[in-house]
Amino acid sequence: MNGAGSAERRPSRRRRRRRRGRTGGPVAAPSSNGRERQPNEAQESRGRTGGPVAAPSSNGSERQPDESKEPRGRTGGPVAAPSSNGREWQPDAAQEPQAQEPQESWFGGIKVSGLTARALESMGYQEPTSIQGEVIPLVQSGRDVVGQAQTGTGKTAAFGIPLVEMLDPSSREIQALVLTPTRELAMQVREDLFRIGQYRGVRTVAIYGGQAMSRQLTALEQTAHIVVGTPGRLMDHMERGTVRLDRLKIAVLDEADQMLDIGFAPDIEYILRRTPRSRQTLLFSATMPVPIKRLASRYLKSPAWVRVGGDAEPVDEVQQVYYEVSERERPSLLDELLRDKSRITQALVFRRTRMGVDRLESFLRRRGHDAQAIHGDMSQAQRSAVMRRFRAKELRTLVATNVAARGLDIPAISHVINFDMPDNLEEYVHRIGRTARMGKTGTAIIFVSEWDFPTLDLIQAHVGDHLRPADPLSLRR
Repeated sequence: MNGAGSAERRPSRRRRRRRRGRTGGPVAAPSSNGRERQPNEAQESRGRTGGPVAAPSSNGSERQPDESKEPRGRTGGPVAAPSSNGREWQPDAAQEPQAQEPQESWFGGIKVSGLTARALESMGYQEPTSIQGEVIPLVQSGRDVVGQAQTGTGKTAAFGIPLVEMLDPSSREIQALVLTPTRELAMQVREDLFRIGQYRGVRTVAIYGGQAMSRQLTALEQTAHIVVGTPGRLMDHMERGTVRLDRLKIAVLDEADQMLDIGFAPDIEYILRRTPRSRQTLLFSATMPVPIKRLASRYLKSPAWVRVGGDAEPVDEVQQVYYEVSERERPSLLDELLRDKSRITQALVFRRTRMGVDRLESFLRRRGHDAQAIHGDMSQAQRSAVMRRFRAKELRTLVATNVAARGLDIPAISHVINFDMPDNLEEYVHRIGRTARMGKTGTAIIFVSEWDFPTLDLIQAHVGDHLRPADPLSLRR
């Protein structure tokens, strides 16, 4: 009995003896959870070659050897191993040979770099417009230029293409400046220059009032080769020392007549006097009043004068019509016109005052039209949100004042409607230049009431038979 009890307490020799596998190594014993215990990773079993044998991992998949010990091929290079998705591992894309970009190419008959040609192709540019064909070679040759052409003829690319080509992307200096009359135009020009220079690494920064100064400071600190801005905000940066123009190569005055109309003449002169005398200067304007000619003679050196079209002459692709209507019937006429969505796909409606803009917007919205207003009393965030909708064709009708609509580059606009008669011929031309851009067709409509006929006569004397009375039956179709 005692022997039996001793036998029960004494572990068997078989249990006490540590079991050995066939190779003489320890055999994995079951762990406390019933799974087979793995040998210590530091004591890996050895294969025939003396290297580590891949052991099963805790999840049941085969454990891979150290990645730093890649298998070698016959040439001594790494052997392509299958990736986790079962596909063959590929070398780093940065190591693959890149297709060489052609060093030179052509934009129509104008020589440009291969990278700029690639950008223009992505923008849909195939042949230069008249203003581009004349201005670009002059700027490339180093000449100062005065360009007179109407809105929608491609002026931005006329100076933007040579601008991007002539700058040094490796420099951290501000090399080019573009002055614009409004923040909307500054944003539009910045976007165009960004797209033209996207493959050359040219950085463009827009600075204008209504946007947080901190955001502009951050953009300037990250290098700006081209600064596009309104005169007032640019002067703020110059006084802070956050914009220096002492290394400037090229200055561009875009829509100079509008800048002078707004009262920016002293600001323009202040800015230009703080740039190098050796700079190249380009001036673009739809009209050439005496103050513009005086500005050009003072700050441009023997400029080449380029004129495309007549003075204040609308582009030929604009169909111009007018409706005789009483003051009180204008809202109802506009409502009726906008109901024809097949003809008026997107419209820009001009009013003379900000209050008039707000009232008309409210009227149209009450009548069920998709309409929004834009004018100077709105914050920059509000204006930007409206313009994003309009450019994306999510907004059908935009009601605006003259100044707020400057620089709107939206080729989809089918109609410009002068709800209020423009004050003069130049203003009329600027307004209707918002449609029929870059060779597209468009329609300009004027509402004419009793006191508007003297201005109508002035416009007709200039444009001739291009402006005709609307067919009364057109509203019934």
